[in-house]
Amino acid sequence: MFKRISLLLALLMIFSVFAVGCGGAETATDTEEPAAEDTSLADIQDKGFFILGLDDAFPPMGFRGDSGEIEGFDIDLANAVAERMGVEVQLQPIDWNAKDLEMENRNIDVIWNGFTITPEREEAYTFSQPYLANTQAIVVLADSAIDKKADLAGKKVGVQLDSSGQEALESDTATLESLGELLKFDTYPTALLDLKNGTIDAVVGDVTLISYLMTKDPGVYKIASENFGEEFYGVGFRKADVAFAEEVDRILNEMIADGTAAEISTKWFGEDIFYNPAK
Repeated sequence: MFKRISLLLALLMIFSVFAVGCGGAETATDTEEPAAEDTSLADIQDKGFFILGLDDAFPPMGFRGDSGEIEGFDIDLANAVAERMGVEVQLQPIDWNAKDLEMENRNIDVIWNGFTITPEREEAYTFSQPYLANTQAIVVLADSAIDKKADLAGKKVGVQLDSSGQEALESDTATLESLGELLKFDTYPTALLDLKNGTIDAVVGDVTLISYLMTKDPGVYKIASENFGEEFYGVGFRKADVAFAEEVDRILNEMIADGTAAEISTKWFGEDIFYNPAK
């Protein structure tokens, strides 16, 4: 009898240990890791600067002026925001085709260079509020008969590699399939030079850039009446850097309210075209 009781107690102890072990494993599995604290703004403030990645051949947003120094609308805007944050801006020219990798490797903190907000990019980046409206325009020589997307059928069309112009054109399947050839250039100025020389028939690109470049070569180009749709520029941040992005938005709204944004816009575009999301 005593042996039976001892055996029963031993079995009960083994079962209890097994049950506790299983319960502990289940609890550990069901417990979620707490969300990481967003220190992005504090990190920028602590180091005293943020690194701005840009294509330095994208006038008037960011480009090398006659002195060889980088200047432009986005540069002035970023410097004004940084000053109000109490930090500085470090400019880092990048290969535009490698911008995602530059951000992932933390070689840059923001992409601030006529960076178009798209659904695909919103999956990878946190964006500021839109600050400038833009269209993907068709630019041709001044005496060209091309005026509509349908007129591009059988033509050689240039875009900048991995640009919003390329994305907009390739998203329009009917137009894309009608082209004679789609050529991809490292920069828009290079594409426009080929257009001027007659190597290609049209270029699709940001109207802000195209309009600015046209003033440097008057009478050579014109913008077609049809385009590939309206879009907006925003500042791109790492997906987790929400606090940093929110502070930039706060300052941008402050600059809209006090007229600083309009002043910078007028300097580069001759008028206030800064986008006010409150309107």
